[in-house]
Amino acid sequence: MAIADFSQLTRQQCQSARISRDVRFDGHFFVAVKTTGIFCRPICPATTPKEENVEYFNNHALALNAGYRPCLRCRPDSAPGSWAWKGVETTFQRAIKLIEQGELQQTNLVELAGRLGISDRYLRQLFQQYLGMSPKQYAQYKQLMFAKQLLHTSSMSVAQIAIASGFNSVRRFNDAFQKVLKLTPLAIRKEPTDTVNQKSDIEGSSNQQLMLAYRPPFSWQHLLDFYRLRAIEGIEEVGDNYYRRTFSLGNAKGWFKAQLAKSSSGARNCLAIEFELDDITQLKNLVGQIRRLFDLDADIAVIEQHLSRTAIKPILSQGTRIPGVWNTWEAGIRAILGQQISVKAAITQLNRFALELGHRENGVLYFPTPQTVARQSLEFLKMPQSRKDTVKRFAEYMSDNFDADPQQWLALKGIGPWTVSYARLRGLSQPNCFLATDLVIKKVVAAIENSSNELFDPESVSPWGSYATFNCWNSQS
Repeated sequence: MAIADFSQLTRQQCQSARISRDVRFDGHFFVAVKTTGIFCRPICPATTPKEENVEYFNNHALALNAGYRPCLRCRPDSAPGSWAWKGVETTFQRAIKLIEQGELQQTNLVELAGRLGISDRYLRQLFQQYLGMSPKQYAQYKQLMFAKQLLHTSSMSVAQIAIASGFNSVRRFNDAFQKVLKLTPLAIRKEPTDTVNQKSDIEGSSNQQLMLAYRPPFSWQHLLDFYRLRAIEGIEEVGDNYYRRTFSLGNAKGWFKAQLAKSSSGARNCLAIEFELDDITQLKNLVGQIRRLFDLDADIAVIEQHLSRTAIKPILSQGTRIPGVWNTWEAGIRAILGQQISVKAAITQLNRFALELGHRENGVLYFPTPQTVARQSLEFLKMPQSRKDTVKRFAEYMSDNFDADPQQWLALKGIGPWTVSYARLRGLSQPNCFLATDLVIKKVVAAIENSSNELFDPESVSPWGSYATFNCWNSQS
């Protein structure tokens, strides 16, 4: 069947997708079976139910709210994320994003509404309009599905999972789990699963592990090759089949290692994640960060279908994702240090920067903070003084405005549109950043225009300009 706008699927499209078990639709909708009271992913291998016995939901929270429990075979909790809210009110989309990041675990509804610039009454109205449930209900459903994922894919204790999922006590966690999912956490633990083999996906590991799903095609090798050329010594490590890095997340610190899950474990289209985290309450945010870094929620089939109708079709590389960096601060530093020099020269400067100013704790190196950089001399950097001054100004600004939109950086002397676009591209993983002023991309565009005898229109690759950028870069590597 043709690829559709997943935010507005018809019942006929859902029926065709579930009957064919089309992997492109995984995570975009869920199939609830009236006769069993269970809801599944459209790729579930179970016997296909009759159409008159099913309901369709574009979010698993809606299925839970309707009284269905998740399938233990296909595990809806492990499905890739969807664009279910594409096209609806921006404020609601922002609220969904903040709640999924755990905002209501640290604040109350009034404070969340204030952050959104609306009243809590209006926020409740938005959730009733789009979901038919309250913000707190939605938050609890997301917590429980995350907990279910951890029960299946980690060796964490039930108590640890309760805290990591945002519950203040094991008793409250058990009560909510049984009431909503109609299962007990221990029953999930005893249930055999064909999705993960905790001891075999990362050999020799005794650390915590998770499985994170993605939609194929997925060029893991492209991501590794891109990261390998730009890896920061002591912070990032890239092997033949894995990526590893240290990180700071709020006040928490840790490291993670990612590699393709082994097919022998039964995991399909998953990354195996090994990690250590000194504050387990930050685990959901860590998972969100990893999903963004490797662009796991992108629907590449849709993106590549669009790009194949543009002038860059001859250079398309199947499965290309956006290789993110940890945050906009790191992306901004990478961009400033890399201005007007080669990738190799830029990484030499970046390694020197991280080694000199990075924070060491128990022998582990972490990327420098803006506060540290703002306080230190940068004389050790071998670059023009004007660029050192830019780094210093940037660090001072980010010390007080860490979450500012990169567009606001343009007010800083020495930071131009390319640096901002690079930060949006890799620090925020925004999908529509075509770096038209980049020297490599100018060269690729000129070659495309020469071969086709037509001018290339940058708008033609919208809204997937970031993917066009990486395909252009790939063609020259």
